[in-house]
Amino acid sequence: MLKRNSPQKNKFRGGRYLIVAARYNAEYVDGMLQAAEAELRLGGAESIRVLRVPGSFEVPVTIARWLASTGGITDAIIALGVIIQGETAHAQHIGDAITHALMRLQLESGLPVVHEVLLVQNKAQATARCLSKETNRGTEAARTAMEMAALFKGLPVE
Repeated sequence: MLKRNSPQKNKFRGGRYLIVAARYNAEYVDGMLQAAEAELRLGGAESIRVLRVPGSFEVPVTIARWLASTGGITDAIIALGVIIQGETAHAQHIGDAITHALMRLQLESGLPVVHEVLLVQNKAQATARCLSKETNRGTEAARTAMEMAALFKGLPVE
């Protein structure tokens, strides 16, 4: 069952965020992007930087380049994309590769990387997760990023 976003406000405030969003399947990704930006603004984000890339496969390398060139001057990163399963295993391979790359980037950088590169079976699933206010994963991604940013501010760094 698809989890609904709670109507309550996010209790976490502030922070600097990077969103890397794919242009492929733009209708759906744009829905998540708009929801994420709105939620971050509602949470008083100090800055929101958005980088657009051709497709979901390009999201991890863009995050890696951002981290290398900026030294990670952000509190959390949000990865957005939509992969719709076709008749071959290609979508699953892309989804798996992205998941592993995002986890590696998160562990190597020590920064939260919120994974909302969705692998869905059809357009109906994409619509429900990207265009619906009640179940938009962009809102959920922003809330997770804000919570993780707040948590990490309280953790010691060695």
